[in-house]
Order: sequence, then C-alpha cells, then structure tokens
Amino acid sequence: MSKRFLIFGFFLLTSIAFFAQSEKVEYLPSFDKKRLHYGFYLGINKNDFKLNLKESNIPNANISVEATSGFNVGLIADLRLHKNLNLRLEPGLVSNSKRILFNHLKTSATPQNSIREIGSTYLHLPLVFKFSADRYKNIRPYVLGGVSYDYNFSSNQDNQDDNSAGQFRMKSHNFMYEVGIGVDIYLYYFKFSPSIRGVFAMNNEIKYDDDTNSKWTAPVNYMGTRGVFLTFAFE
Repeated sequence: MSKRFLIFGFFLLTSIAFFAQSEKVEYLPSFDKKRLHYGFYLGINKNDFKLNLKESNIPNANISVEATSGFNVGLIADLRLHKNLNLRLEPGLVSNSKRILFNHLKTSATPQNSIREIGSTYLHLPLVFKFSADRYKNIRPYVLGGVSYDYNFSSNQDNQDDNSAGQFRMKSHNFMYEVGIGVDIYLYYFKFSPSIRGVFAMNNEIKYDDDTNSKWTAPVNYMGTRGVFLTFAFE
C-alpha cells in the first residue's frame, strides 16, 4: 500500500477538521438524534495483493504486484444504536487494476507470458460499526471496523481457459475485514465525512490452473487483496 496515499489522506482529514473546528455557528444540531438516515459516498482506492509463495517445482519463483489507483462509489444506510455507536451498510462499486509480474518468466521465449493485467470491478457490501466521539462544535471524529463481501465481476472464475491460454483467473466470491478512521464535519445543509480505511482479504482469491505444475499459479500459497480507501461521504 502506498505511504504517499496514506499521508495525503491523513493530511486532508486533519486540514478539513481544523477548518470546521474554527466555525463559530453549530450546524445541524439534531442530526445525530435520527434513528435512521441515508447518504452516499465517492472515493479513490489503491489496492494490491498480499502474496505468499510456497515450495514448488518452479525454480526461482518470483512474483510481484504493481497497483494503480481506482475509484469507489456507493450508498449509505446508517442505523443509530447508541449515541456513540452506529451500524452502517454501505453497498457500492469498486474499480481498480493491477499488474502481476511473474519475474521468473521474463527470460522465456514468450516474454508476454510474464505479465498479467488484472482489471477488476467489484460489488462491495460492507457492514461496519462506527464508534464516534462526542461532538465538538462542528466536528466529530470516529473509528470504524467491520466485514464486507465482494463479488468480482471480472474474476474469470468460470472460464475454461487458464494461464496457458493467457487467462488469469480469480474467485468471484470474497470476504474482507475493514478498519478505518474519519471525522464527521457538520455543514449548513449536510454532514460531510472524509475517512481513510484499510481493506484486507480473509480468503485466498486465486483460482489455480488445472496443471498442478503451472508456472503461474503453482508457486502461490496465498493471494489476497489489501488496499486503502480514501472516501468522502455525504449524509
């Protein structure tokens, strides 16, 4: 995960919170008393894979991942359980791409076989608990944690072709856990909530090639998503 991405997100959160704290008028004083409210979010993400390799018949196996930034968008349903605790359902779409480099194949006669471009679009269904501090003026910091289900529309799981035909396959159904921090900022018409969230796969997402000695999948013991989401919620 990119350190620059994290530093930028943290700097943005603290800057916006400092600006909101300087406001003398308290906006939306009864907003948090609602039992149920809705909203939407937009954001950017940077995902890669956590990779663990194992002993195999492939000599000098070496695999790495290059990630690029993507975007996420979705809806929010927030249920107030306690003055400092909310349960949130945040269904959305997440899009990103990755490049998997099979470095041990770069010297082969067909160097294109050493790279797999993975473009993915997910249905992302998080269910998270949001633990909020007491409100101070127009800001309210919080932490959150929960689990999510991801359906990978681009998995190729049911494709009969595998890497021997140039197709890298992954599982369609995946489960994640999520942790994050953020701050609620109360504005005149709505509540604005920037947050930084880490997302980590709980299951192995790779679908292995049919050949147990595959040059691409045989060395892989575990491959699971890990990423950072910078999200801007409007409620």
